[in-house]
Amino acid sequence: HLPTNAREMAALIYRKALKADLLRGRSIEGFVAASLYAACRSLQIPKPLMEITRVSPRRHQEVARIYRILLKELSLKMPVEDPIKFVPSIAAKVNLGSQAEAYAIDLLRAAKRRGGLTGKDPRGLAAAALYKAGIVTNNKRIQKEIAEAAGTTEVTLRNRLRGIEALLAGED
Repeated sequence: HLPTNAREMAALIYRKALKADLLRGRSIEGFVAASLYAACRSLQIPKPLMEITRVSPRRHQEVARIYRILLKELSLKMPVEDPIKFVPSIAAKVNLGSQAEAYAIDLLRAAKRRGGLTGKDPRGLAAAALYKAGIVTNNKRIQKEIAEAAGTTEVTLRNRLRGIEALLAGED
């Protein structure tokens, strides 16, 4: 379920694509899904592309490709996603308590202050922070469980965790 403003923005993006003749030879369903994702991104609604493509008849790769076409052809500018926004939903999916959630948010804020999170997948960063938080708060979850809840891989989780730990190595 998406808020009304997200649905309206998606319809606006779709109409712009139609007007710009971007749909010729491509699927309507793919453009609808990509427009929804673009609307969510621009309104900073934490909705992963995987979640949108799960309910779309089109394949993930096709929707991702159409999304990139929309960005380029319609000159859409997307705000950078904040990993902190993903923490509550991932924590809820793996039943991590509020103590672990708060620790993960503090960890991400500290890493952000050090300036090393730019350009990294926000879901991967949120997953890594929650994994670390689970260990610290004696509420450990396996990497696979957290990675799946975040829609990322265990490898990404480990890499982001190493990055966060290296960034904060000099900070107590």
